[in-house]
Amino acid sequence: MTDIADYLNGLAMQKYRPKTGEIGLPVLKIKELRQGSCDESSELCSPSIKPEYVINDGDVIFSWSGSLLVDFWCGGTCGLNQHLFKVTSQKYDKWFYYSWTNYHLQEFAAIAADMATTMGHIKRRDLNAAKVLIPSHDDYMRIDAILKPLYDLVIANRIENRKLASLRDELLPQLLSGNIDVSEVRI
Repeated sequence: MTDIADYLNGLAMQKYRPKTGEIGLPVLKIKELRQGSCDESSELCSPSIKPEYVINDGDVIFSWSGSLLVDFWCGGTCGLNQHLFKVTSQKYDKWFYYSWTNYHLQEFAAIAADMATTMGHIKRRDLNAAKVLIPSHDDYMRIDAILKPLYDLVIANRIENRKLASLRDELLPQLLSGNIDVSEVRI
């Protein structure tokens, strides 16, 4: 799989705490990836980490240690912690490398489960050994025309859901307290 994508391992973010006067970035850990967002309990890191370790909406993230999972991050800007890969490619679209990583996930989970350590994980050699079928250019373009818009829509909908939930959480207390009057609103 390393022929189709780059798997960048995150940083040990405890070494990159915000400096005095900096507004920290939330740290993306396995917990945040599972819940799809950062929260008040998420650790913070310095915003001056190298740009390749900054995660943005739509990035493909692969948890390779402990709980193995791959997903599109749609929880806002954050810093990439260790035990997570940011998956990118200069050659292939994200639907392609996301799909192949997801395809091999059960195989990777079996490898991790067989390890004698307390927290199973996969190694880079496991990524190197994972087979990927590359379609012809014409087939790739036909598949891309179908899948790219669908994956883009999934990402856009998740981002919109996050924004709507934030708006709801901001407005609901004001509505319940009577600070906002909606008696004249017609639907």
